[in-house]
Amino acid sequence: SAMEAEFREIDENGRWNAIYQEIRQQSCELPCKVAKSPENKTRNRYRDVSPFDHSRIHLQLGTNDYINASLITVEEAKRNYILTQGPLPNTCGHFWEMVWEQRNRGVVMLSVKCAQYWPPREEKDAIFEDSNFKLTLISEDIKSYYTVRQLELENLSTQETREILHFHYTTWPDFGVPESPASFLNFLFKVRESGCLNLDQGPVVVHCSAGIGRSGTFCLVDTCLLLMSIRKDPSSVRIRDVLLEMRRYRMGLIQTADQLRFSYLAVIEGAKYIKGDTSVQESWKELSNEEDDPPEFTPPPPLPPPRDPHNGKVEPSALRQRNIAAPQPPPDGADQLDGHMGELTSKPQQQQQQEQHEAQGQEASEAVEQPKESSPVPGTWSPLLTKVCLCTALALSAYACYRACFH
Repeated sequence: SAMEAEFREIDENGRWNAIYQEIRQQSCELPCKVAKSPENKTRNRYRDVSPFDHSRIHLQLGTNDYINASLITVEEAKRNYILTQGPLPNTCGHFWEMVWEQRNRGVVMLSVKCAQYWPPREEKDAIFEDSNFKLTLISEDIKSYYTVRQLELENLSTQETREILHFHYTTWPDFGVPESPASFLNFLFKVRESGCLNLDQGPVVVHCSAGIGRSGTFCLVDTCLLLMSIRKDPSSVRIRDVLLEMRRYRMGLIQTADQLRFSYLAVIEGAKYIKGDTSVQESWKELSNEEDDPPEFTPPPPLPPPRDPHNGKVEPSALRQRNIAAPQPPPDGADQLDGHMGELTSKPQQQQQQEQHEAQGQEASEAVEQPKESSPVPGTWSPLLTKVCLCTALALSAYACYRACFH
């Protein structure tokens, strides 16, 4: 097909980064005045990822009408999405208020890095007092790389309840793409089959960490496959054009050349189903190994403490500076990967930047946790002990001189 030929040409010539930079340069920049206002500063996860004023979601119930979320409308495909950042501890109530007001039936979560905005298994329910909602965990179906939760959302002001389906992709890394197009498409079709994406429901809520990279990949692939299914000529769907149109509603969708390349792969694979080969859906399920046990999370070993020129004593001003210093945004700050610096175009670079970011976070946390007066280092004498020994030596010397002179 034309799309496969385009993919091969870009791949063989190593032009993914160049294509991605072209998309960035062609993307429009629209006002984000409400997001930048002082009262909303603490409601944004990243200072350089903001919703455009024209497409932002307005909260309706309380005095605050702001949430970092955007409505993306694809008129030809008759598909709407709400893309939002991963909830912060102070915005979980706003998140569920938005779900209620927009009459959403499904939430798609593509990250593990955000506040716990649903009740854990051992507690079963959670109450969000700032927006007056109660959330109850009804059931949980855990697969190898995703989990589907059935939740009940109750408006405590009216006692009305609604069922919400929570699709949580648990293995999509911050710095990267899914393991394979098959596992991603198996997940996407699970969301589709639930009816959460249908026009008669409210727009599905999709979030990752910043709500632009992985979320953009999910919506771009779904939209392209939908356009292929409704157009007489499926080859007329151009991924770049669809992405540029979606970027008119939320900045920075698709954050890396890797994510762009993966989107092409997923659309090319998904097109087989659109063209009538329904057996591929079963093969995606088999290749995804969803019935395997989920991998146990094993955190990386702690890094050794950094060598400190102050011998363990950190000045308060230095502590504050190390803890809050943030990297300066690049020229196109909206296209950072989940708020971190740099263009990621290859896996070694991704891993290196992730390690650097983790090391910086570890160093900052260790600096904060260090007490102001560090305990004596083994092998060194404390000042008090030194003075006692010196006085004893002087006293013994004086006594020896006295004995020698007068006896």
